[in-house]
Amino acid sequence: MKRHLFFSLSAVLVLLMLSISSCKEAAAPVPFAEDLNLDEPAFGKSADGSVYVEPLCWWVGMNTPLQLLVHAEGIGDCSVRIEGNRHVRVRDVHPAESPNYLFVDVEIDARAAAGSIDLVFSRNGKEICRRPYNLYSRAEGSKDRQGFTTADMIYLIMPDRFANGDPSNDNSPLASEQVNRDDSFGRHGGDIQGIINHLDYLDTLGVTAIWCTPLTFDNEPQASFHGYAASDYVHIDPRYGSNTLFRTYVGECHKRGIKVVMDFVPNHCGAQHWWMKDLPFNDWIHQFPSYTKSNFCFSPNMDTNASTKDLFYQESGWFDHSMPDMNLDNPFLLHYFQQTAVWWIEWSGIDGIRIDTYPYNEKVPASQLCQAVTDEYPRFNLVGECWTLSVPQLAYWQGGNTNADGFDSHLPSIMDFPLRDAIVKGVPEDRVNWDEGMTRIYDALSHDYVYHDLSHMMIFAANHDTERLGSIVRADVQRMKIITTLLATLRGIPQTYYGDELMFLNTDDRGDSAWRREFSGGWNDDAVNLFSPEGRTPEQEELYRFNSRLWNWRKTARVIHEGRTLHFLTRDNTYAYFRYLTQPGSTSVSDAVFVYINNSADDKPLPWSYYDEFTPRLPGAQPAAEATGTDVVTGQPVTLSDKTVVPARTALVVQFRADNERN
Repeated sequence: MKRHLFFSLSAVLVLLMLSISSCKEAAAPVPFAEDLNLDEPAFGKSADGSVYVEPLCWWVGMNTPLQLLVHAEGIGDCSVRIEGNRHVRVRDVHPAESPNYLFVDVEIDARAAAGSIDLVFSRNGKEICRRPYNLYSRAEGSKDRQGFTTADMIYLIMPDRFANGDPSNDNSPLASEQVNRDDSFGRHGGDIQGIINHLDYLDTLGVTAIWCTPLTFDNEPQASFHGYAASDYVHIDPRYGSNTLFRTYVGECHKRGIKVVMDFVPNHCGAQHWWMKDLPFNDWIHQFPSYTKSNFCFSPNMDTNASTKDLFYQESGWFDHSMPDMNLDNPFLLHYFQQTAVWWIEWSGIDGIRIDTYPYNEKVPASQLCQAVTDEYPRFNLVGECWTLSVPQLAYWQGGNTNADGFDSHLPSIMDFPLRDAIVKGVPEDRVNWDEGMTRIYDALSHDYVYHDLSHMMIFAANHDTERLGSIVRADVQRMKIITTLLATLRGIPQTYYGDELMFLNTDDRGDSAWRREFSGGWNDDAVNLFSPEGRTPEQEELYRFNSRLWNWRKTARVIHEGRTLHFLTRDNTYAYFRYLTQPGSTSVSDAVFVYINNSADDKPLPWSYYDEFTPRLPGAQPAAEATGTDVVTGQPVTLSDKTVVPARTALVVQFRADNERN
């Protein structure tokens, strides 16, 4: 992104003096200035008490219409005009129900150049205030930015619990809750600088994208470390850093070929959001005579038998006492979220958005939010959290799905909760019945015909809302390897949870705080540094190396990114499948990966001949009864046949390529 032009200190002081609400004389157009209120949450007002405006800046050449949210005492009866650029004008002004807001539609002609403009506010024909506002040039290729794809592995971080890179921001005078590492639900001090400091660790692991739980300001007085109760949608929480540091973080990730996915929460804000003291419209949030919780039932969205009342309480009820439910049916709020998502993409350079609690939003406006983003960035990717184990209901939420009611969510990607459920139930099971163990994973994949686009499904086994995998598999390293193998070789976009590469276990804390543990070594006074091989147990180092080998191999394994799947049913707690690519216009296989998982307590002979409907198609001249490929984990040649024995609790991953294509 092009560098901003900065004012000298004296020029900034002059600019602020001109912007105060008591100004009476018209000011001349000012040069291109640094954005006001960029790095510090402003609680809906500028630091000098003048007019507060969101978005904080904008760009020429955008498709998304610009509608300014303007907040200042008594601003609602003002008229607005723009000075400083004859190709930028006010198209319309919309007063809100509160007298302290205006929504201003700004028309930016295609001929408009980047630079600073003045928003001039008048009452009864007399100018009362002007506010500088910046329009930038877009970064080259901005519209065509590539979002995360099946070629990526997404690593989920809870920033407060990952690493503390800057202890000076542990506490902030702007924040109600201060750091307390002894409180399992409290703030512990992890921040953006901590992530930057450990990007090399993630790069070595094979991470190609990072998703952080929300980094925007959450000012709830307690248990705010998760970030899902936003008190400000356009500012990074000061305990994590600043907007500028966030953009630096994105740039540092990009230097290493790592993408950045931002967590976005339009369904609910926090009770401490600045607008809760002065709502623009009464229907800005859903309001009830007394606290009313969502019924958390998605089915009324597609159930032809459902009552409208059930749907109302599902999408209008509050998620929690501290999380007022937003009303996306309000067109100004909808545009606010559309615009805010686009603003973060353009300003910071992020590569993806994860939308929290997607089905709890009003579904038509939510689909319009997604469409606004993909209209601006056609190759961008958004993934929605749609927590349901019902395959048809999950498929309903993916954009492009052929739904009976004609609804299209325009949401490109969905999180595969049914597969996750199969993995965490099936892998830990010892004695299995007919439909248990690895058969659960087979059954989950057997429903793939229901989904619209398998390449846009996020697959995972754990996240910040689930128990630690290490505890689920009872600290069994081999079973952790099996889970990694599944995530690294099945269809879709894999996501792992921080620390699972080292088999983190639940702590003794209550509820979800037990799963959101600190990454030891992320704090200067930690006795053990798990970011370093020297700080790990032999088992942790073994597991880290296994993960690193598979994830780094996967980066260039196009057969995994784009290949088809052929799997085979067994009832003995084993599972076998091929991922393969065919030559264009041919059935000839150009690349194939065979995965055999023996999750039983016994060594198993490989039933290689059972796979003979596919094995003759393996690339290269292969004898009928056996085939030689490369063991992906060891890098060594391996020959598979009916004589091959696979040890208990192990996974075998073998790649077959034509001689001239082998690594």
